[in-house]
Amino acid sequence: MDNYPLLNIFWTMLELFLWILWFFLLFKIITDIFRSHDMSGWAKAGWMILVILLPLIGVLVYVIVRGKGMGERDVAQAQKADAAFKAYIRDAAGTPGEGGTGAAGTGRSHVEDLAKLAALKADGSISEDEYQKAKDKLLA
Repeated sequence: MDNYPLLNIFWTMLELFLWILWFFLLFKIITDIFRSHDMSGWAKAGWMILVILLPLIGVLVYVIVRGKGMGERDVAQAQKADAAFKAYIRDAAGTPGEGGTGAAGTGRSHVEDLAKLAALKADGSISEDEYQKAKDKLLA
């Protein structure tokens, strides 16, 4: 280790970092190729051949040509996952008419009632004491 200068260590670390970064980008692009619904099977095969046979050029060309759509597909995927998560939370919390324990037999869930109480408190329609009393009554 005595004959390996400090700058060479930094250079080696930079090369390793860029190599790993390039692999992450390559896998992201391959995932995007298969996830894209606006391309035909032949177009997907062509991009895969370009990305695999000429990796550096193929990745750079893909990012230049389809980079904007790649970002839009990522946003759409994130929104879809967020909507699925929120639907799961609503389902787990109990929805009206599906066995949710209703307030005063109305079929509303406690979650909806608590949300309405919080909205009234945020609007200033009820005070903190009134909010706490109503919340305790609802949860009892």
